[in-house]
Amino acid sequence: MKLNIVPPRTGFTWVKLGIQTFFKQPLALSGLFFMFMAVLSLATLVPFVGAALALALLPAATLGLMAATQEATKGKFPMPSILISAFRAGQQRKQAMLVLGALYAAGFLALMGVSALFDGGQFAKLYLVGGKITEELVQQSDFQTAMWVALALYLPLSLLFWHAPALVHWHGVTPVKSLFFSFMACYKNFGALTVFGLTWVGAFFSLGLAITLIATLLGNPAVAGVAMFPAALLMVAMFFTSIYFTFRDSFTPTLPDQPATDEIITPGDNS
Repeated sequence: MKLNIVPPRTGFTWVKLGIQTFFKQPLALSGLFFMFMAVLSLATLVPFVGAALALALLPAATLGLMAATQEATKGKFPMPSILISAFRAGQQRKQAMLVLGALYAAGFLALMGVSALFDGGQFAKLYLVGGKITEELVQQSDFQTAMWVALALYLPLSLLFWHAPALVHWHGVTPVKSLFFSFMACYKNFGALTVFGLTWVGAFFSLGLAITLIATLLGNPAVAGVAMFPAALLMVAMFFTSIYFTFRDSFTPTLPDQPATDEIITPGDNS
């Protein structure tokens, strides 16, 4: 496969394609997203290891949503079984995805461990185990520092794993190589990913503003509170739909008459 470097404006196109594809199969894609959320939520209920298990399942579950999006682009109705695509692609790739999930869980728990050094683990405990969020807690400087440290560390972690599940599943790349290739693809296309992220931030902000304005015009502010949560969930489902296009456009498959390879080749290389 080859790395495809795209212009920054492609980030906006990814968002547009994600929304358009979602509305091609809204029932299927929204239903699969809610199943995705339900599976991860149920995993967190497992005693002692629930949070780690949910983190380990996240790459495979995300790949399932990407596979569903791919089906929708072909005009097909993605069935619920597509969510476990990562575990139906043969023993070797299933094991590779499990390794990838373990690496993600380890990386996420490690960054939470680093954040715990700043506030004694309050933020990490709240995020991983749950609990009551109080105004007093949020206003603590140590808690805020831990939160920002965790967010700063999560950026490189997310870049490492952004394309990794798809590379493992569709290209048979080993877990460690998939992390490297994913990071390099995100680095080379950081402009497009930045536009992608900012566009989604703008979309969520616009959604909240629109709902608030409608509730105000209706003279019933409570409508905003009722409508905001389901509307936000649908927007998140569209966001996950758009992730597939960030992968599809970042890599060019090896042509049939070329030898199979998992090496990234960027424009200008002579290899």
